[in-house]
Amino acid sequence: MKATDTIAAIATAPGRGAVGIVRLSGPAAFAIAGQLAGPQPEPRVAALRTFRDETGAPLDEGLLLLFPGPHSYTGEDVAELQGHGGPRVLDLVLRAALALGARAARPGEFSERAFLNGRLDLAQAEAIADLINAATVQAARAAQRSLSGEFSREVTARVEELTQLRTYVEGALDFSDEDVNWLADEKLRTRIDVLVAHLQSLLGAASQGRRLREGMTVALAGQPNVGKSTLLNALAGTEAAIVTEIAGTTRDVLRENIDLDGLPLTLVDTAGLRDSKDPVEKIGIARAWQALEAAELVLFLVEDRTGVTAQDQALLKKLPAGGEVLIVRNKCDLTVGAPHGRDDDGRDGRVELRLCAKSGAGLDLLKAEIRRVAGLTDAGESLFSARTRHVDALVRGLALVREAALRLREGANAELAAEELRLAQQALGEITGAVSSDDLLGRIFSQFCIGK
Repeated sequence: MKATDTIAAIATAPGRGAVGIVRLSGPAAFAIAGQLAGPQPEPRVAALRTFRDETGAPLDEGLLLLFPGPHSYTGEDVAELQGHGGPRVLDLVLRAALALGARAARPGEFSERAFLNGRLDLAQAEAIADLINAATVQAARAAQRSLSGEFSREVTARVEELTQLRTYVEGALDFSDEDVNWLADEKLRTRIDVLVAHLQSLLGAASQGRRLREGMTVALAGQPNVGKSTLLNALAGTEAAIVTEIAGTTRDVLRENIDLDGLPLTLVDTAGLRDSKDPVEKIGIARAWQALEAAELVLFLVEDRTGVTAQDQALLKKLPAGGEVLIVRNKCDLTVGAPHGRDDDGRDGRVELRLCAKSGAGLDLLKAEIRRVAGLTDAGESLFSARTRHVDALVRGLALVREAALRLREGANAELAAEELRLAQQALGEITGAVSSDDLLGRIFSQFCIGK
């Protein structure tokens, strides 16, 4: 795609900084940059220039760099004016570029042009936004691996396997009137089984990558004074919540974003669940139940000395059905002869962990259990970032391949099997943008920042 207009935007984050960048991309990028900053330097060579507006009045002094297409970020001619990072100065330079014929870029339009010009596929373009928004080091590394094309290469390899299968199946259908039943060949079944295994592995990795990107919400619940705020502080590594011996100290929902061994986690501390006549505490308890509705994992705290009481059991039955529940038997230091540990045969088959939030004993077991619930079985060094739409496409593709395999194994409806393989290939093509719609592209790139 060749754009007929030239776009411009501030490419650095809002606020004041030592350096700020105004970026232009399009057929007139170099001409406009020349009018703003004078003589054009050699490509990819920074030159000191005075930036001037359309009337010739000086605006700033900085560096001018030119990146000729197609070997640029967008695949078009790209110019960057790197000046001082004051918001007002950058705005003046941008206004001058617009006055000289550029158009203000839409959110994500630079990356959109890079995709449309073949510089990036869709998964790589999304990885740029994921890298910018990464909440943990592991999430940033995963996004970088996707940006480098690791995820796309895996998807492309699976598409190639599907292409070969489709070629074989559709070729066999063309010669179905011959004596040889090509679709009964054991090699065909083996190839389909291998493809299913590859898709399952890719789906597992993508699901973990999505979790690294999106994180997980964990709510702490239980009766008053069982140590919820102490546990939040222990996991967060800071005194985020007020801790006292007075029951009912926490009266509102407290949220803390933490990095749990590479997993972005939103910890939600809630008011103790009990009947209360205090109007303020009643509001806090109502908000606690709302927070539990939204949580993907509930850590239900009880005192280790008493275990799960009848009151606790009544509260457990009222918990929302959507999320997973882990019973945490806190204050194990007060129970004689009860070291921290894990019990897989807890009440109602739930996992129970015994720990001491105050001393930190058993905290590593809890962290490992949270990662298990999140589905993070990999150490993170080989994961790539992924999104919900990627996972959905893989789920659809895998289901279609399985259905086609079943039809071929039964020796019936081979034409439908061929169509299911085609649809599976189309589903995987949505990930990299080989198959996409304008509406999908619009939704994806609108989530980017302006300068990207």
